[in-house]
Amino acid sequence: MSKKVHVFNAGPCLLPQVAIDNAIAALKDFSGTGVSVLSISHRTKEWDAVMDECRALWRELLNIPDTHEVVFLAGGASLQFLYVAMNYLEKKAAYLDTGVWAHKALVEAQGLGEAYAIACSQDKNYSYIPKGFEIPSDLDYLHITTNNTIYGTEIKEDMDCPCPLIADMSSDIMSRPVDVSKYDLIYGGAQKNVGPAGVVFAIIRKESLGRVSRHLPTMLDYRTHIDKLSMFNTPPVFNIFVMNETLKWIKSVGGVAAIQKVNRQKAELLYSEIDRNSLFVGTAAVEDRSLMNVCFVMAPGYEALQDEFMAFAKERGMVGIKGHRSVGGFRASLYNACSVEDVQALVDCMQEFEKLKK
Repeated sequence: MSKKVHVFNAGPCLLPQVAIDNAIAALKDFSGTGVSVLSISHRTKEWDAVMDECRALWRELLNIPDTHEVVFLAGGASLQFLYVAMNYLEKKAAYLDTGVWAHKALVEAQGLGEAYAIACSQDKNYSYIPKGFEIPSDLDYLHITTNNTIYGTEIKEDMDCPCPLIADMSSDIMSRPVDVSKYDLIYGGAQKNVGPAGVVFAIIRKESLGRVSRHLPTMLDYRTHIDKLSMFNTPPVFNIFVMNETLKWIKSVGGVAAIQKVNRQKAELLYSEIDRNSLFVGTAAVEDRSLMNVCFVMAPGYEALQDEFMAFAKERGMVGIKGHRSVGGFRASLYNACSVEDVQALVDCMQEFEKLKK
């Protein structure tokens, strides 16, 4: 009998077991067709039903207004950095530089036009979210990355913005309610909270498109995918199927508001232990701590225990808690499918280690 493991991977994420079980069943027989979901044609009524349900679940769970469309794409959020600039950058855009992925999005835009960092937290290794910066109203858009997986910081509320607002929500989408009406575009990779790697979601204000003068390649024009219901070319069928199953699970447990409540409970449990435990210290500014990615290191004087604690935690079933190489230490990702019991197991492990070393 295998031991119980507690998965804190930063991505791909821990998925709800029911989504995995239903995916396994669909690998054998998709929707009673006798055909594996890996072999099903995307031009069938059975597949149309999945696409329709998945779009409807996005709308329901995030209360997406009729002004916006939901599309599913391939290429990862990194390709969306180019999509954003291609579709929205005409004269000038600003980016809030809060981490590696935010900076990469900025660099991609700079290859197409005038784009600059309106504020940046690199001076303190991206350990905080900049505040108090002025946003010009004449920008084509302001781009933000709402959650920074590497550094464990998060923008937890929807900001008021005098210009079009675009957000990469790859790692905190569906973790809290979102006022979609405040954004012209929300996008992200699915592999943090809503599915496996290989599919991207984009929530697009329809009237925000078609305003740039540059030629848009067909595949890089959001209107192409809106018009063709995300099936201009063959979509990532299996990935969308698993996304749909994951969204069904979110609905079954009470929706995004209920998920947010549990996410807050998990984060408070772990941050409280980090603050209490004499062996560990958090790396992100307290007011900006992410509910999704909890980053911490050994406390001063105990740095030599890092590898020992990593081995200790691994032996007790903790998976994926090694911090990113640019930060070091540890990172526990508390995505939606991570349970309170998983977090409690990590807390128990930290307490046990402290007793051994003090």
